[in-house]
Amino acid sequence: MATGSKKFDVQALTPGRFRRMVKLPELHRAVRLVWQSTPGWTAASAALMIVQGILPLVALYLMKLIVDAIAAGIASPESINAFSGMARLITLAAFVALAGALCQSLSEIVRETQGSVAADHMSDLIHTKSVEIDLGHYDNPAFYDTLHRAQQEAPYRPTRIVNGLNGICRSGISLFAVAGLLAYLHWAIALVLIAALVPGIAVRLDHADRMHAWQHQKTKTERRAHYLHRMLVDASHAGEIRLFGLGPLFIDWYRNLSSQLRKERLSLTARRASFELAAQACGICALFGAFAFIAHRALSGAMTLGDAVIYYQAFQRTQGYFQELLGNLAALYEDNLFLSHFYGLLDLRPRITTPPSPARFPVTVEKGIMFSKVNFAYPGKDTPVLKDIDLHIAPGQVVALIGENGSGKTTLVKLLCRLYDPIQGNITVDGIDLREFDVSDIRRRITVVFQDFVRYHLTARENIWLGDIGSEPNDRSIIAAARKSGAVRIIDGLRNGLDAMLGNRFDDGIELSTGEWQKIAMARAFFRNAPLIVLDEPTSSMDARAEYEVFESFRRAINGRPAIIISHRLSTV
Repeated sequence: MATGSKKFDVQALTPGRFRRMVKLPELHRAVRLVWQSTPGWTAASAALMIVQGILPLVALYLMKLIVDAIAAGIASPESINAFSGMARLITLAAFVALAGALCQSLSEIVRETQGSVAADHMSDLIHTKSVEIDLGHYDNPAFYDTLHRAQQEAPYRPTRIVNGLNGICRSGISLFAVAGLLAYLHWAIALVLIAALVPGIAVRLDHADRMHAWQHQKTKTERRAHYLHRMLVDASHAGEIRLFGLGPLFIDWYRNLSSQLRKERLSLTARRASFELAAQACGICALFGAFAFIAHRALSGAMTLGDAVIYYQAFQRTQGYFQELLGNLAALYEDNLFLSHFYGLLDLRPRITTPPSPARFPVTVEKGIMFSKVNFAYPGKDTPVLKDIDLHIAPGQVVALIGENGSGKTTLVKLLCRLYDPIQGNITVDGIDLREFDVSDIRRRITVVFQDFVRYHLTARENIWLGDIGSEPNDRSIIAAARKSGAVRIIDGLRNGLDAMLGNRFDDGIELSTGEWQKIAMARAFFRNAPLIVLDEPTSSMDARAEYEVFESFRRAINGRPAIIISHRLSTV
């Protein structure tokens, strides 16, 4: 494996990398994301962080006083007040320890709540961006890589960054005060401490870079494994997988990919663990070396027993604080590397946009719809799907589009809905270019049933109402739309009528046939009172009688409005 086989870089903590680690130019974005989602919990976390940074210092000083009191009591056993004074110190130390335990418990509650709320906020941002961006992004495999990485990392990385910042501040407060004690003891102690901890932070940074590069390199492999998993467990593939006996093959493919990923990830982890062991050995040597120095000073009478205890604990804790500080900095560096995937998704901007002063889409088409010299090729493709298309649809005219698979019939409709823009040429409605209208207004004024219609596992009422969520889910209007598509007979046959759950994903759900689902989808389209109706293979799953009934209703439903029908069936035409 390329990333795992390289030797450890002894200069992993380069000045450039350290500057990036400290500066972290995207750090403010993560903090802002978490603050926007959980301002109250973030403030509570910061307050607890300050208290938790101070309490260890108080406990350390109380321990010195207790040890000195014990030593004084041993030296002067006749002192009556020795134990009472020491008891007060021990009681105070107990209260400090209890306060620390309370703060720790509160911190866990705050972190758990903050993480959950922030993760939901990140999911909202991903959902919003996924809906906002152009359909063309979904034709680009690189977009799926970005989306996959963002979905994996975004829910927990921002919260980890904020918790890491809190940890840095908490450790910094403790470190600043305790470092003064060590400097007073001997300046060389601080240098030994820093020198012992640098290898550990270098290992963390090096591992973060390698893991980030490996994740980026293996995103396609991970996506393929996820795809195989989804095929094995999703109902839409269940029939064909069993019919053709594909289960063992797909399981074997998935197992091989997972094994490959697991071995490479384990190799990176083992490599990190081995270098961290060496780094920890440096820290242990420094700790016990300082212990020997402090013991020698105490035995020579240069300090009291309490001083020896506080200096030793100060060194031990300073090492822990400094290691925590640098560890959090390394974690921030790592989290910021991975969050670049999430920022890459958030930074995507739609190309299908609304002009600053959009024209109003006509409520009734008066002059017609015109395609003029329209050319189009899907993003990343060189072969044009549409070339020099000229088409005029007059008001009230029903136009049938007939052609071979892949000839661009559905693409023409997607251009009309402005899911894409033509590469050349233009499309006008009543003489106004589509690009001059508000995008959402265009899509509200067109009702479409695509050949690959969606089967919503919701109630029958909700399935139809989704055709126009701006309208009230009035049962009379919903039934009227169902009658036009022939779905009313299906609904009448359901035990709970409009309240019946469709599909088999949830309890009490009723699975429909493909033709029945198609009638529900058409009812959804008819529920929207749009000036333009588009039906893409609207009756492909219906029998001849149902098709006849649907088109009789369709003739009445269009009521003088222009309509486009895409079909392969001559009976439809």
